[in-house]
Amino acid sequence: MERILIVDDGRESRDFIADYILKPNGYDYLTAKDGREGLELAVKHKPDLILLDLQMPRMTGVEVLQALAQQNLDIPVILMTFYGSEEIAVEVYRLGVKDYVKKPFSVEEMLMAIERSLGDVRLRREKEALTERLIQSNRQLQRSLNELNILYSIGKSVTSLLDLDQLLPRIVEAAIKIADAEEGALHLVEDDGLICRALRKRGAGRATAAQTPVKDAFAMQVVSERKPLVYPPNSGERGASPAAAAPLILHETVIGVLEVTNQSSGSAAFSEHHCALLSALSDYAAIAIENSRLYQRLRENTEREKTQIVNTFGRFVSPGVVERVVAQPETARPGGESRAITVLFADMRGYTTLAERLSPQALLEVLNAYLSLAANVILSYGGTIDKYMGDGLMAIFNAPDAQPTPTHSAINAALMLQIAIQQMNTERGEQILFGVGIGAGEAIVGYVGTESAVNYTAIGDVVNVARRLTEAARAGQILVDDAVAADLPPAVTAKSLGELKIRGRVAPARAHEVAGTLPDA
Repeated sequence: MERILIVDDGRESRDFIADYILKPNGYDYLTAKDGREGLELAVKHKPDLILLDLQMPRMTGVEVLQALAQQNLDIPVILMTFYGSEEIAVEVYRLGVKDYVKKPFSVEEMLMAIERSLGDVRLRREKEALTERLIQSNRQLQRSLNELNILYSIGKSVTSLLDLDQLLPRIVEAAIKIADAEEGALHLVEDDGLICRALRKRGAGRATAAQTPVKDAFAMQVVSERKPLVYPPNSGERGASPAAAAPLILHETVIGVLEVTNQSSGSAAFSEHHCALLSALSDYAAIAIENSRLYQRLRENTEREKTQIVNTFGRFVSPGVVERVVAQPETARPGGESRAITVLFADMRGYTTLAERLSPQALLEVLNAYLSLAANVILSYGGTIDKYMGDGLMAIFNAPDAQPTPTHSAINAALMLQIAIQQMNTERGEQILFGVGIGAGEAIVGYVGTESAVNYTAIGDVVNVARRLTEAARAGQILVDDAVAADLPPAVTAKSLGELKIRGRVAPARAHEVAGTLPDA
């Protein structure tokens, strides 16, 4: 109901306006008998319209208008004047007068003037109301936009994390932020119960990972009903602590609950809007958790497969070569590099005799035992098993990994091999020995073969020389070429045996017999 203030020193005029114009037309009204009282009522009640007499005691109508302007009170005024005061009425328009009527006036005249003035007021108030609603809508839109931006950035952040101990606290931090909450927790469903996996208590700096069984009736209700819920304050066993929670659903299965609470006395309850935000975040969280679990399983499977590959192919190829191929598959393609290496060949002596007296199965067992012993000794000195050849093997040193003294390593491996063979012979009652040949020089080292089948090996004259030295070596003998003889480890000597004719090679090689003890022997 619109309120109109009548300011007139004539009682009859005030009563006439109130009884015959305002009351019948549903207006509320106030009356003042002079200008000062009228100003006080205008300041106190701020009416929608003032009907103001021009000539009054204590304060004239003009003085009232001037006082209203000084106090920035924008209240429309209808000035009531007698004939002959039109010039004054025109002047007071500058002070906020909207209209004027001349006394004496009829009911229709005054009512029309009131409707004209209030029409402007109504339009202005409608405009202000529309503007306020627009401002509120813009604010709400901005809040919604901010929430969407927060959810988007949070979604990008959490879905990029693969470690659960980092991911789950980040989700709790995000829930607290979007719900403007004091505390938060993320529980995962395990064995029909709940395990708190991330938590931030009130006053704590950041959320942390956890692994604590919890009994939370509200969270279990969320799991059971499979929908977001708001817990109102001052009800139930939770006392005055409001809470909101949303289920984490993956493949139609609830895998957890994301929960926020306020513990402060008199803290505000959460709304359905908070629930909607938590529900949106929980969708991101469920996907991120699934991604993390899939990544963890993939990593475990990959590591298991790598271990199986290394263990399986390490029986046939040097573990160092296998590990390098597993770590860098792109390197396992045909090609090689020139490199200074030391090559060692070892062949069993007495194999033909064994083959004559043993069954194939027994012969295979003996062969595997002695070749395994030889391979383990060579590997222990940093050698790489190139290949097995019937009752012998080939190994290279300084490839694929560099060694500080590859020649020393090869000679020490050969000496240790002869010692280990003697010990195995004593244990098994056999008379098997190895002939060993060692050469040093430049060779091409790398993968030889095709794109579908390659072998890590060495190619070069040094390989041929070492092979021929092995063929010339007697049981238990170690023969080396000039390059190896010139670079002997301490406590090792080499006796020259003269030239050795190499089949297919123009220049002969000089053979040296190695004798000595190991550094720690």
